[in-house]
Amino acid sequence: LRETVRGLCARHAGLDVVRQLENDPVGYPEKFWLQLGEAGLLDVSELSTLDAVVMYQELGRALAPSPHFVSSVVSAGVLRGAGSEAQRAEWLPRLASGDAIITPAWLEPEGGFGPAGVQVRLDGDGRVTGTKRHVQFAGGADRLLVVARGTDDEVSFVLVDPKGPDVQLTQQQTIASDTQYRVDLDGAVGEPLATGGWSVWDDVMHDGIILLGAQAAGGARYALDITVQYAKDRKQFDKPLGAFQAIAHYLADAVTAVDGAETLVYEAAWARDAARPVARLAPMAKLFACQTFRDVTAMAQQVFGGVGFTV
Repeated sequence: LRETVRGLCARHAGLDVVRQLENDPVGYPEKFWLQLGEAGLLDVSELSTLDAVVMYQELGRALAPSPHFVSSVVSAGVLRGAGSEAQRAEWLPRLASGDAIITPAWLEPEGGFGPAGVQVRLDGDGRVTGTKRHVQFAGGADRLLVVARGTDDEVSFVLVDPKGPDVQLTQQQTIASDTQYRVDLDGAVGEPLATGGWSVWDDVMHDGIILLGAQAAGGARYALDITVQYAKDRKQFDKPLGAFQAIAHYLADAVTAVDGAETLVYEAAWARDAARPVARLAPMAKLFACQTFRDVTAMAQQVFGGVGFTV
């Protein structure tokens, strides 16, 4: 599995492709997406959490841009948990083949990450009004999975056509130069899922944050690997950079951090597969892995020096 995903990333989503897609309205290479579908990697329900972790480590290693997380993990997970039989039959096979993409519209301006942050309204006629931000890959999506508050004041999920007449998409400029949109909904016609409730979203997020942790751990491992190699190859004062104690300490600290991040992510995935509680373990793994990714890349840039700005 690792070799398959690494090979697909190398062929269709290398760093040159990532650079070309900065601020691109679609934001991912279509051929890469189709190849993931042909390899059977878009149907996450067929993978154990540990298998998915291996896949996401490789996606993180390559910084591969794709809507896999938003469509195959989050949206498909919510559909399985809250969609009607007809909705699941219509959308899940299309998501698994790569024929369709659904992206969640969750965060709102001035809103938090919890249920209280959901203020977009769903009326009794299935129309949605409000604003969402940081909606990934909305420009190429077939549907938005809007997290809204229904007439009963409970959290609901609504499928909305992003190309509909009452939907306005505005691409946002981000520090990472990835593809995100602001979505303004003015009475947009939607198709509510059969059931709602924050518990469905929360359960899917447990899977999601474990995989985001895996993605960060994969990126951190690759950053460490190329930095170690550079410290061996680059010579200063007639000896490798890595021979200097200060550099060696940087790298030794990074090794323990990356190993720890991988261990936490693996443990969270194992616990999820074993049906054990992960309400604390999954956030711990994601938090530590993401912090490690930031720390290791910052260290790597120091070791590389000026060339680190263009690597």
